Amino acid sequence: MEIAYDGPSGLAAATEGEHDVVVLDIMLPGLSGYRILERLRAAGVWTPVLMLTAKDGEYDEADAFDLGADDYLTKPFSFVVLLARLRALLRRAGDARPTVLTVGDLRLDPARHRVHRGDVEITLTPREFGVLEHLMRHAGEVVTKTDILRSVWDAHYEGEVNVVEVYVGYLRRKIDSPFGTRSIETLRGVGYRMIEPG
Repeated sequence: MEIAYDGPSGLAAATEGEHDVVVLDIMLPGLSGYRILERLRAAGVWTPVLMLTAKDGEYDEADAFDLGADDYLTKPFSFVVLLARLRALLRRAGDARPTVLTVGDLRLDPARHRVHRGDVEITLTPREFGVLEHLMRHAGEVVTKTDILRSVWDAHYEGEVNVVEVYVGYLRRKIDSPFGTRSIETLRGVGYRMIEPG
């Protein structure tokens, strides 16, 4: 086990050493946990990362996942829960780079947080990116609004489920309309399905 007490030395340790898992605090002196995570993934370091933070907000969690975190734990936390989360990360850890998701000529790179339709890069907000990633991971399957909310928002989200419709509309205007394609089907009363256009 290796411990670093500031951002720069933590980044160096995580980049140069060989570790099974990295426990990364967001609030570190010298370099934040977010920037460390961003640099690790940009450098092709795919060691599983569990982020720790005193902040308790959905956007902090979304930011962590968007940058490539594998799990997230809010302080204060139980040591028993921390160990359980670390064991779960170790079970599903792999050496391979996260797969680029492809549906037709639409490509989504989870690690680099980039989306392309053919050669054209498409800019998405973190929430739009999360909805699209969920749909693409389940391409060809029917996905309910509740599935999307649990995956992209929060397992305990209690707002309107119709917010999903709004974001699917945003996505269609960005990934389909400018290209004359139709890749997100609506199944009335059921949910959505990502399909290969044409």
